[in-house]
Amino acid sequence: MKTTRPGLRLLGAALGGLLAATATATAQPSQSDAPVMLTHDDYARAEAFMGYNATPLLDHAVTRVEWLDDGRFWYRDHDARGDHYRIFDLATGQAREAFDHAVVAAALNALGGKVHEAGKLELTALDFDADGRLELTIARQQYRCEGEGEALSCTQREAGGGEPAVASPDGRLGAFIRDWNLWVRELDTGKETQLTTDGTEHYGYATDNAGWTHSDRAILVWSPDSTRIATFRLDQRQVSEMVMVRTAVGAPGVERWKYPFAGDEHVNMIERVVIDVPARTLVRLDMEPDFHRSTLCDHISCDGGWEDVQWAPDGASLAFASTSRDHRDTWLRIADPRTGAVREVYHEHAPSYFESGNGKVNWHYLPGSGEFLWFSERSDWGHLYLYGLDGTLKHAVTTGEDNVTQVLRVDPDSRTVWFRGVGMEDGRDPYYQHFYKVSLDGGEPVLLTPENADHTVFLSPDGRHFVDAHSTPATPPVTVLRSSGNGRVLATVAQAEAGRLYAAGWIPPESFTVKARDGVTELYGMLFKPTDFDPSRKYPVVNYIYPGPQTGSVGSRSFSPARRDHQALAELGFIVVTLDGLGTPWRSKSFHDAFDGDIGDNTLPDQVAGLRQLAERHPWLDLERVGVWGHSGGGYATADALFTYPEFYKVGVSQAGNHDNRSYEDDWIEKWMELEVRGADGTPIYEAQANQNRAGNLQGKLLLAHGMMDDNVPVTNTLLLVDALVKANKDFDLIVFPHARHGFGEDDAYMTRRRWDYFVRHLMGAEPPREYRMKAP
Repeated sequence: MKTTRPGLRLLGAALGGLLAATATATAQPSQSDAPVMLTHDDYARAEAFMGYNATPLLDHAVTRVEWLDDGRFWYRDHDARGDHYRIFDLATGQAREAFDHAVVAAALNALGGKVHEAGKLELTALDFDADGRLELTIARQQYRCEGEGEALSCTQREAGGGEPAVASPDGRLGAFIRDWNLWVRELDTGKETQLTTDGTEHYGYATDNAGWTHSDRAILVWSPDSTRIATFRLDQRQVSEMVMVRTAVGAPGVERWKYPFAGDEHVNMIERVVIDVPARTLVRLDMEPDFHRSTLCDHISCDGGWEDVQWAPDGASLAFASTSRDHRDTWLRIADPRTGAVREVYHEHAPSYFESGNGKVNWHYLPGSGEFLWFSERSDWGHLYLYGLDGTLKHAVTTGEDNVTQVLRVDPDSRTVWFRGVGMEDGRDPYYQHFYKVSLDGGEPVLLTPENADHTVFLSPDGRHFVDAHSTPATPPVTVLRSSGNGRVLATVAQAEAGRLYAAGWIPPESFTVKARDGVTELYGMLFKPTDFDPSRKYPVVNYIYPGPQTGSVGSRSFSPARRDHQALAELGFIVVTLDGLGTPWRSKSFHDAFDGDIGDNTLPDQVAGLRQLAERHPWLDLERVGVWGHSGGGYATADALFTYPEFYKVGVSQAGNHDNRSYEDDWIEKWMELEVRGADGTPIYEAQANQNRAGNLQGKLLLAHGMMDDNVPVTNTLLLVDALVKANKDFDLIVFPHARHGFGEDDAYMTRRRWDYFVRHLMGAEPPREYRMKAP
């Protein structure tokens, strides 16, 4: 006889018939109960809280703003009828539809191919050309539409080849890679010109390959006058190779590319060059090759461009930051693009690793005043410092026990800096981002976003206005237009409405604080309960983990209808807990450095300490039934949790884990630990963090999953662990996806269901419905 948990809430007609109308009640499963069966309807109710079902129920939440010019911006509005693209005009203070959605969808459909729906156009770009014709980008395909009403027609823009191009500032040219060389294409006519001729495989120009990320886009920076390009020649000739075999009938397909591993003798190196586009001449900068590194992330391009290279406004000089292989040293240098002469301006050494910001490169080249703005965590907090171009410190621009996270604009004329920051307002969540301005000459920063919330900011091109979307995990976003001079609200752009979401039974997560392993440091997390929560019961606990160090488990503090599948999993009868432990960013430098080079820490001491404190407050948390899951670094941490704390964590689902970082790309791990060296006892330091060396400690239930075509974390990471578990004679479970990359793609829905099954069966002690099919779009 099939039974189910009592009180599972019916989620209503707003879910489009996804949920059944009734449910059969039974006793809550526990360790002492006879096993029970969860039903198809139970899973359907949980699936109602997946992002693809819950997010569309939030109306008028603005998540992206793109400025067309200083006086207009476009944004996506959403309600029960679908998506609407609107343009806000600062002159009128009003928004209007950007176009007739039904007419444009019909015109696109007339071209054949994919069928477009008026409420689901999924634009990635929207603009108007000089003649006022509408230009749209959908799934990387560009369209130009002209005419009125039924006479409107759209054409595909296919000038030149299909390689992705980086447009010049004047919009005339696009630079792209072909056959390892750099070319430019006239964007209107499609005429192409080759700029370099000596590029070869593994030794090409502007190529985008950091090992785990590789694409056809070009990495370069145009000069402001669109006449020069700063880029590099990437030398991978002696770098290790990644080989993947694609499953097929008959002969398998093989993928090969250069992939440097941690500890390798030879890694990616860049030879910096400047290309004069009209003259088609190349100048090599007079310096030794640089390591393929960024001051911010584990790829030379962190935000889609090349943020560590900045031209002077007049194009007469070029500033760039060079970073050592281990990220401990960074040099600011200035080059003459005509001669290639290079001089060193400043050098900073960090005992652990240097970062130039949190989410954005924050240093700025200010040649007009003979200065540069520099970001450093030397005081244990992330702040801005003003230097002369002779390398002399003038003064600190910001100070205090708080952090500048992202510099969004520097105006040399008014000597003003606009930036996002955290921890600057007493008594507020230290992860809430606010927006400020401060003088380059120092003084107190001016708060421009006073609401006690997390603020997402979209600054206008001229810096005079910004759109501010502010919310908390429990309060839907309000989007307003503000003055960047004083933060005054000039207009309300949108007020999110969560009525349909709440009517569907959704509840927000609960924010909490606990003490870290040291018993002193405050840690912040979120807790997810079933919608029919009963405090008189005992609930099994699932700890979602991502240990960082580049980010944490909790994620954004803004309002979100779905954070991964946390609420959906909770709905099956679990308490789901996420916690940002020591070793994650956004707090002090010492907080971030807590791993002290031991990547195997994985924040696990804090996770265990935090869960114990929560259980003391909440007797409905059953610490006899604690599970853990994570993906990528979280997959690594999950296996580590079962091996290092086998009496505490009973069930784990480890997805795409980098279980031995010697089998991962060099840049990420060499930044967070150090270059492969031997410890005091002679043991290689990476050896101590390899999960396969702890496999014999497994006592609980462990499910491993990996994509065979994972080009980020190679599947060999999981296979090393499989081999060790077999040799240790340990029982475990394994799912392999033959075609999946790192994120599992279309297989992720299947993985979600199998993850739920695993926790239901082995942590709850119940039986899941057989082969429930997730209905992800």
